[in-house]
Amino acid sequence: MFISFRFVLLAILGFIPMVVWPGYLTVFGILGVQLVVLGFELLLTPSPRMVTLQRSENKQVRSGEPLEVWVEVTNHSQRRMLGQVRDGWQPSAHDSQPEHRMDIPVGASQRFATMLTPARRGTVRTRKLTIRTYGPLRLGGRQHTHTSTGDVTVVPPFRSRRHLPSRINQLREIEGRSAVYAPGAGHEFDSLREYVRGDDVRTIDWRASARSDELIVRTYRPERDRRVVVVLDSSRASAVRVGDETRFDAGIEAALFMSALANAGGDRVDLLTLDQSIRTRSSSEEKGHLLHRVSRALSQVFPRLLAADWSVLPPEISNVTRQRALIVLVTPLDSAAIEEGLIPILPVLTKRHVVLVAAVADPELDDMAEDRESSDAAFIAASAEAQKLRNRKMVQLLNRYGADVIEAQPDDLPMAVGDMYLRLKAAGRL
Repeated sequence: MFISFRFVLLAILGFIPMVVWPGYLTVFGILGVQLVVLGFELLLTPSPRMVTLQRSENKQVRSGEPLEVWVEVTNHSQRRMLGQVRDGWQPSAHDSQPEHRMDIPVGASQRFATMLTPARRGTVRTRKLTIRTYGPLRLGGRQHTHTSTGDVTVVPPFRSRRHLPSRINQLREIEGRSAVYAPGAGHEFDSLREYVRGDDVRTIDWRASARSDELIVRTYRPERDRRVVVVLDSSRASAVRVGDETRFDAGIEAALFMSALANAGGDRVDLLTLDQSIRTRSSSEEKGHLLHRVSRALSQVFPRLLAADWSVLPPEISNVTRQRALIVLVTPLDSAAIEEGLIPILPVLTKRHVVLVAAVADPELDDMAEDRESSDAAFIAASAEAQKLRNRKMVQLLNRYGADVIEAQPDDLPMAVGDMYLRLKAAGRL
C-alpha cells in the first residue's frame, strides 16, 4: 500500500476545520473521514498481483549499441488497472525509460518497450518488476514487486569491423594476382604460363618447356585452409587500463579482427583465452557463425588477477593442430611476465610455427615522455622513456627467439595485426 500526494493535500486541508472548530471531536472526526475515504480507495483498487508478465526473448547486442526490449502485462483483475510500471534493469544497462504509465482494461494486455544502451560487455539483467495500481480518486493504491527475470548478452563492440572490407579486398588481390611466387612448401600450384623477364628461374617447368617452343613457368597462389591460432592473454597484466578500457578489451578487438580476416581468407581459426589455464576455446570448425560464437564467448571473460601460465600453451597448440600454423599471442610487453613465462616456451612454438606477438601500447606514455615543462613532469618523462626503452629491449628479445612483434595503439592494433597477416600470406610463410 502507498499514499499519493493527493491524500497528503487532503490531510493538509483537514487542518482548516481543526483551526476553526478546535477540539478532540473535530480532530478524530476528520481523521476518521480521511481513513474511511482511504479505505474505500484501497478497496476499489485492483490488485497488482493479478497480472501475468511476458518478456522479450534474450537477445544479443554489441556494447554501446541500442536495443529495444519489452515486457507485456496482462490484467486478470475485475477492474481497469491504472498506475505505473517500473522495470529493474541494472544501471550499466542504461535504461532510457525505466518507468511507464499503465492503463489496462479488464482482460487486456499492454506492452511497455524501452531502449537499453549497455556500455559494458557481459550480461545485463533485471530480476524485479514493480507494479503500482491507483484507486478511482488516485489518493493511494497498492504496490507489488514481481520476480521477473530478463537478461541481455552484451558482446564486444568490434569497432574495427569497418576496416574489415578493405583488408578482405587486399586478401582477394593477393589470392588473385598473377605474379610469380617463390616455390617451396606452403604454396599451392595455380597454373602454367610463358616465361617473362623478371620471373624467378627456379619456377621454370623444364618438362613443360621441352614440349613447347617457349620457356614455361609455374605460378603459385597463397595457400588456403591454413591454421591460425589466436591466443588472448586474460591474466592480471591485461587488466591494466589504457584510455577508457583495459588492455584485454583492446586485445579483444585485435582478436576479433584477426579471426574474421583469417576466416575470410579460407583459413581455419582457433581462439583461446589463457591465464593460469585455458578458459575458452572457439574454432571455425564448429557449427555456427564464427564471429557470433567468438563474441559470445569473449563477452563472459574478464581479466583475473593471476599470473599467466604459458606452459599450458604448447600442449594445447599440439591438440589444436599438428601442421604449421600462425600463432598470434595478444599479450602486453610486461618484461617480468614475458621473461619468466613466455620466453621459456617460445622456442618450442617457433620451431614449428610462425609466432606473432601483438601488444597494446599505452597512448599516455608518449604524452608523458614529451611533457617536460616542470621538474615533476621531467621525472615523469624520464620514467616514461625508461618504460619505452624496456619495451624496445623486450621486442628485441622476442625477435631473437624467432617471434615477430607488433606494438600499436589500441585503435590501431587490429589493423596492424591484419596487415601483418596479409604480408605473411603474400610471402607464403604460413
